[in-house]
Amino acid sequence: MLNHLREDIAVVFERDPAARNTWEVLTTYPGVHALLLHRVSHWLWSVGLRWLARFGSHIGRFFTGIEIHPGATIGRRVFIDHGMGVVIGETAVINDDCTLYHGVTLGGTSWNKGKRHPTLESGVVIGAGAKVLGPITVGAGAKIGSNAVVVKDVPAGATAVGIPARILDQEKSRQRDETAQKLGFSAYAVGDDHNDPMAKAIHALLDHAAQQDKRLQELSDQLAKLGADVEVDTKVGEAFDVNYLNKIVD
Repeated sequence: MLNHLREDIAVVFERDPAARNTWEVLTTYPGVHALLLHRVSHWLWSVGLRWLARFGSHIGRFFTGIEIHPGATIGRRVFIDHGMGVVIGETAVINDDCTLYHGVTLGGTSWNKGKRHPTLESGVVIGAGAKVLGPITVGAGAKIGSNAVVVKDVPAGATAVGIPARILDQEKSRQRDETAQKLGFSAYAVGDDHNDPMAKAIHALLDHAAQQDKRLQELSDQLAKLGADVEVDTKVGEAFDVNYLNKIVD
């Protein structure tokens, strides 16, 4: 138990820049308190003291605003940031190194007995207000965007956003990030199905710029094969795109 507590404190310093000292973490972080109380309740649940386990969980919710069913399985170095409104169901499984923000629900979609809550593999991050529902699996290192509603499996390393959640095109996202870095601009946390016209226009420009770079590189390669000494310079195009983006933003 003491080793788990040390890890819980170390994780707060690792993932929350607002944490200043150990005493502050021990006395003012409800996520740490909720996990500590859950370990006691989970042990009571596992030895058959079900009512006492549920009562301990109820006390934990009263003091922290975080409701964790004593039957839920939670691994090591899990961090619940802020925590208010977090709900974790009975058959949920949270593996090591996961992070949950406030308002997250790991809930069920059925009244049937048995496995009905999600499984989070190692290193999953779930944004504020997200709902992950049903006996689904969120793969290792996956990220769930704020307020997303996830009802299907999420592959390892993927990012899911929206209602219902969609898996972002990882290759397209990577290309956009690379192009945006070249242009000195980046639009964050917006999925392909986002309804903001500004975001769609910016994404279209980034995709167009990436496509042009690819075509210019292909042309350069073909000319090089023919023996021509050609060096493609995309700075003019980049400058145009930056100016155009600035006009749109203004």
